Amino acid sequence: MDGVLSWCPMDAYWRCFVGFVWCGLLQSCAVQPKPNPAVPDMKVRRLLIQRVGAVVVTDRNDLKQWARTGFTISRAPDDADGGSATPISADGYFLTADHVLAESNGRNVHVLYGSKGELLSYRARVVWRSADADLALLHVPAATPNFYRWTQPNAWLPAGNMVVHGGIATGLKSRPGRLVTSLSPEWIFTGTRKFKIDIALQPGDSGGPVVDAAGDLVGINSAVEFLVPMETAFFIDSEASRPSIRRIEALMRADRLRKVSATLAGNE
Repeated sequence: MDGVLSWCPMDAYWRCFVGFVWCGLLQSCAVQPKPNPAVPDMKVRRLLIQRVGAVVVTDRNDLKQWARTGFTISRAPDDADGGSATPISADGYFLTADHVLAESNGRNVHVLYGSKGELLSYRARVVWRSADADLALLHVPAATPNFYRWTQPNAWLPAGNMVVHGGIATGLKSRPGRLVTSLSPEWIFTGTRKFKIDIALQPGDSGGPVVDAAGDLVGINSAVEFLVPMETAFFIDSEASRPSIRRIEALMRADRLRKVSATLAGNE
């Protein structure tokens, strides 16, 4: 009897594991749908403008005055590095590309965020970074009601779907493009996935959102690829990252709990 009792739980766990793997295989073998012919329109463009975000890394403690004067390059801090930021929650969480924070050690990280027709500046806290995924999660102490919602994790995103991006360098003026890489439904073991779009990016676009025709978030701008034969560069594709949405949501939940615990500890 002891032997039976000791093996039953392990056997149940094994069956669950096999079931998860089988579900994943079924997803990967499922028939991929045809591309959605819908094209991001002016409504989506307005969403990009409303949700514009930037990351600035500098020794300065405060960028509010620069934000109020229109975020002009001519008035930027001399030591500024940065890129784009993508709001993903109503309570101040942003995603950006990890390489945007390459020079952030010992310096201040700021997020500039569009809200109610003006650009606001906040000191940001780095919650999580991954060089392999080229993603970073930031938090600012502010409400961020204009944020992106992810495309459905359990749905296919087939190659050929029309997308547009919201990087601060070219996103508000670039034409829509297409997904070059298909993204299958997310499941429990899905990690960060790299995918390609046929829209050329420029410095400053890294960390910005890639969205579909409905304005939902597909992923985060990462890099641009060029072919350079005989010293002449030809654009090929740009690369973006789609994280495990479950993983990102878990990171935000854990960070919220840490903040609550710290607040309660401070009140004791």
